[in-house]
This record gives sequence, structure tokens and C-alpha cells, in this order.
Amino acid sequence: MYSLYSLLKPILFRIEPEKAHYFALKSLRFLSRFGLTKFFPSPPLHPRHLMGLTFPNPVGLAAGFDKNGDYLDALAELGFGFIEVGTITPKAQAGNPRPRLFRLTPEEALINHLGFNNKGVDYLVERLQKKRFTGILGVNIGKNRDTSLENAVDDYGYCFRRVAPYASYITLNISSPNTPELRNLQHGELLPRLLRSLKKEQASFSETQKKYLPLVIKIAPDLNIDELKCIVQHLLSEKMDGVIATNTTTSRDGLQNLPPITKAGGLSGKPLCSLSTKLIQNLHHLLQNKIPIIASGGIVSEEAALEKMEAGAVLVQIYTGLIYKGPGLVANLVEKLASRI
Repeated sequence: MYSLYSLLKPILFRIEPEKAHYFALKSLRFLSRFGLTKFFPSPPLHPRHLMGLTFPNPVGLAAGFDKNGDYLDALAELGFGFIEVGTITPKAQAGNPRPRLFRLTPEEALINHLGFNNKGVDYLVERLQKKRFTGILGVNIGKNRDTSLENAVDDYGYCFRRVAPYASYITLNISSPNTPELRNLQHGELLPRLLRSLKKEQASFSETQKKYLPLVIKIAPDLNIDELKCIVQHLLSEKMDGVIATNTTTSRDGLQNLPPITKAGGLSGKPLCSLSTKLIQNLHHLLQNKIPIIASGGIVSEEAALEKMEAGAVLVQIYTGLIYKGPGLVANLVEKLASRI
């Protein structure tokens, strides 16, 4: 699969990144419809048990790759142990102006300034009602750009109620750098207020549907140790079920001669790996295994995935690595982790 993708990659990389992304997804859906995805390598079973769920293997697809659930069934055939769709907002929004996705090919990295572009939660629900996929599905939710921070809790609550019947777990995205001021939800009284409100939604859903739906929070890699300690305190006091570490970074450390157009947005891929791993190490030390950590950020190789597990993560998610290495990365990561963890 690596050799096949190595032939296709130069063609895809001649196309503008956002167009190439959707071309690749549509091509995958075409292959799926004609049963050709059966030729993809099938990862071995390597189950992980956390948050009351059993994950067939520890390698998942990160949010952002399929925001609206349009390609969920086709992506599931790549062998992921879980898939996270979104980020989704109550109302559809166009996101930031194009171009807003940039490749840093020598660094195996991306810079995205997408801005929660999505078709809205009602559209996602329609897609989820029609899905064939029966595996573990995370839904990543956020606030609309024009919703104030003070009213953000209403957006998260509305999205929770709409997607809860179809999700295995729900992630609160409060760490994207591409929605103005969103990261402020990680600080001060805004965070405990949001968590308490969503825990009430969770309790209400559990009572009426007799199903416990885990709540996960996704945090930034750019937090200092004092900020991280404060977040951990709230995660523990509000009894959150998991934490995804990390989102993209606003740092450009170590990158040389970037064109001005790439200065805004979140950096993902290989340059993010060490920053994300360091935060996971600190997070693991602070949490003391009380809340499971899902690693995301810079996992473009088997060694990077293993590094995240050794730092304290129990699951990993990929996005940029899939773009640079292709579908074969999924099975390779599972096999590597199964042999070492």
C-alpha cells in the first residue's frame, strides 16, 4: 500500500491542498463502492478498553479529515480502530477565505487556517442516520464563529443533544487556533462553566437513553505548565472521561523561510511531534492515569506513535500522517503498537 500511494502522491501533491484532499476522499469512496478497498491491508486486532468502550485497535482518524461525515463508511474500510468526525457547529459556516491549507512537504507538515468550515450539525445528523459504519465513532463539536464566548456553552449543548444518539463519545474542541478567541475557553471560569454544562447534558442523556456517552476535551499543545495544571484540575473535578492531546500549534519554531501566507493557522505533522509528546508527558504526570489520554499531533511514523504511547497515551489519532504516508500507515501503526505495547 505504501508503494501504491507513493505513485499517486506526486499527482495529488500537484493539486492545491484542499482540492486534493476532497479528490482523495471522493476517490476512496469510489473504490469502496466497487469493493476495491478489500485490497487495503487489514490491521490485526489489538483491542484497548477505556471510557466504557472497546476499541478494536488503538489507531484512530482525527477530527477534521471528514468534517461532515460524507466519507465515513469508506474511511472505515482503512482499518481504523475509531473515527472522529467534525468539528461540527450548530449552523453551517464557510470558514476562512481560501487559500487556507498549505503543505510544508520537506517537513511532512501542514498549516491549516480552515476555521471550522462545515455544513452544520443538522447535515451531519442526516449523514449519521444513513451510515453503515458500526464501529466507535467520535463526534467533535465546537461553536460558531459569530457566537460569543459567553454564549459558547449554548452551541456546544445544542450540538451535543443533536449528535448524542449517534456517537460513541463526544469531543469538545476548545483549542483550534482558527476561530477567534476559541482558545480562551481553556482558561478562567469559562472552562469549568462549559464542562459543568456538558456534564449535565451527559447526565440527562444517560438518564433518558440508558446509555453513558463519554465526554472528551481536546487541548492545545501551546499550554504552559501552569495552564495545564489548571485544566487538569477542572478535568478531574468535573469527572471528564478523556482528553485528546493535542490540537495544532501556532508555533513556527524550527521552520525556516515560510511565505507570509502561511503565518496564520495551526501547524500539524512532524514538526508538532515533540511539542505534543512533551505535553502528553506532563499531562500524564499530572493525571496519574485518572483520565485516559488520546494522542494526536505529529504521528507520521510508527516510531512517533510508539513515542506517544510511551509518554502516557492509550490511543493515537492520525491526520497529516495519512496525507504524507497514505492508507498503509494505519495497518503499520497497529502492527508496530501490537508488537511493543
